[in-house]
Amino acid sequence: LQSHGKTLGTLPTEATSYGLHIPSAPSRTLRLTYLVQRPSADMAAPIEFVRRMKRTNILILLGFLIPSATALIDGLYCGTAICYDVLGVTRDATKPEIARAYRQLARKYHPDRFRVGDPGLADETPESAHDKFLLVATAYETLKDEESRKDYDYMLDHPEEYYSHYYAYYRRRLAPKVDVRIVILVTVCAISIFQYYSWWSSYNEAISYLSTVPKYRIQATELARQQGLLNRTREKGRGRRSKDEIREEEEEVIRDIIKNKIDIKGGYQKPKISDILLCRVILFPYYLCAYLVWYACWTYKFTLCREQYGDAEKFYLIRRNMKMSQSQFDSLEDHQKETFLERQLWIKEKYEVFKEEQEEEMKMKMAVDPRWKRYRRWMKNEGPGRLTFADD
Repeated sequence: LQSHGKTLGTLPTEATSYGLHIPSAPSRTLRLTYLVQRPSADMAAPIEFVRRMKRTNILILLGFLIPSATALIDGLYCGTAICYDVLGVTRDATKPEIARAYRQLARKYHPDRFRVGDPGLADETPESAHDKFLLVATAYETLKDEESRKDYDYMLDHPEEYYSHYYAYYRRRLAPKVDVRIVILVTVCAISIFQYYSWWSSYNEAISYLSTVPKYRIQATELARQQGLLNRTREKGRGRRSKDEIREEEEEVIRDIIKNKIDIKGGYQKPKISDILLCRVILFPYYLCAYLVWYACWTYKFTLCREQYGDAEKFYLIRRNMKMSQSQFDSLEDHQKETFLERQLWIKEKYEVFKEEQEEEMKMKMAVDPRWKRYRRWMKNEGPGRLTFADD
């Protein structure tokens, strides 16, 4: 082409005159294929050659653009420099060799140690030395980590995967540097603290409620008087307390007696530190071993040896049939548990009969309950609110 006065830079302009389009892009190679009718022998001048091309309607197959195989991308890793060459090591270098090369170059180009005119640094300025130090640090940060070095080597070996290199680089650069184990530990601790304080709040609410129930309040008051905790003595002088202070003190005494004498079970029971999530996680191996031992004993005693169930085993089967937690089952009254034993509800068939009876009884109560009657009447006449799109 140059022999005819053409260059690669003028080809897009020339091709436009033929109705063709050649996309131009930096760092790309243009492959050109000309299928040209053989010119006659008298075609000597370039102008005559172009005129004959137009006249004979030559098919020009201008090829396609092929991306250049440039592995070094500005802005990624060490930019247009190879990180291995920056540190002066090979791709087979080990971590100690990379660290040793970094320390040597860091001492050489570090801004605090660099001196103009040092041997081997005659052409360096403080600005250029600072730039080289940053480049050395970037190369070391890239190669010291196994995953980052693996991605960098993959970029050198597969330069055609242009966009995937950007994704891999910024995914690692923008990813949070927090250890997942620390996140899990902090989350478990936060949940445990919330559990513990919420349980204490529920327990204090239960104590406050029981202190207002006349049955428990009278018993606690009598017990406090027997112990001499409510003996009021006349206080004289400036140090005597007001009636409100005396009443608050009596309330605290009654609450303390209720806490010590009444065993609250179920969801409002006194919190135990061993029940929080953190302790459960720490003691999980112990709980697992205990469960395996219990299951093995259960299978041996009641499946293989056919022994009779005790009360504890019967209550466990009843609770499992009712799908109740241990705290829910413990909150039941003793006479209810005795009824369960009398009805033999640990047997699945008898529990199903009991369940149907309870459902029928509940339906009968709902049928005669005035509140349910009002609710059914309201549902029949008015019903729940509905959202419509009709125009008023």
